[in-house]
Amino acid sequence: MNNMNKIILEIRAGAGGDEAAIFAGDLARMYQKYAEKIGWKFSVLDYNQTSLEGYKTLIAEISNPSTSSGQNLYEILKQESGVHRVQRIPKTEKSGRVHTSTASVAILPVVEPQEIQINQGDLEVSFFRSSGPGGQNVNKVETAVRLIHKPSGIVVSSQAGRSQHANREQAMEVLRAKLYEQKQIEEQLKTGASRKEQIGTADRSEKIRTYNFPDDRITDHRIGKKFHGIEKVLDGSLDKIITAFKEQKQLRI
Repeated sequence: MNNMNKIILEIRAGAGGDEAAIFAGDLARMYQKYAEKIGWKFSVLDYNQTSLEGYKTLIAEISNPSTSSGQNLYEILKQESGVHRVQRIPKTEKSGRVHTSTASVAILPVVEPQEIQINQGDLEVSFFRSSGPGGQNVNKVETAVRLIHKPSGIVVSSQAGRSQHANREQAMEVLRAKLYEQKQIEEQLKTGASRKEQIGTADRSEKIRTYNFPDDRITDHRIGKKFHGIEKVLDGSLDKIITAFKEQKQLRI
């Protein structure tokens, strides 16, 4: 059974070089600030940070400390999975030209260990030092953990915990989430589910939302709605977008 009080957030910079990494960082801070406003906990598990306040990759766990609230974090945020596109003049651009860059977002449900059983013999485990911005070592002890699941080729790591044990547990949680997603996609393909019904990587390749800074407009291409106030949205005010999806879902019922 999925843990409705926890999800895994994965953000990866796409096309656009440094600007894509900066945008990935903007998205990470947007979800973090939204989570904090709601009262959820945002914990970074792994990251590959650039020197320009950006991320090549970031993996975090978002959890709800209040187990009695009845909120299903995956249902609330699953529509964020996909390719996010930004159109703006990058900080690194001297001629004032608008650039288009992308970052991909994945929202994965946390699954219980008994639901996705992992054979320890299928894992290749290695340890390394946690690193900070610019690749500087911030930990002289090899507490960070990298797991390679040999049957699937999935590689996950965790370096935010203070011990090898904590990082291994967090890496296993991410690995279970990824294996669960892979299993769901395979089952949907077997049953002939349409593309619109598929989740995970099938949807992640689609451009779902454009953040147009010159026009101060966010367009969600799936529901055909436009929103204004990009800076507020990136500051964590995601409510109007999430509400629009909730309303769209209710109309379909």
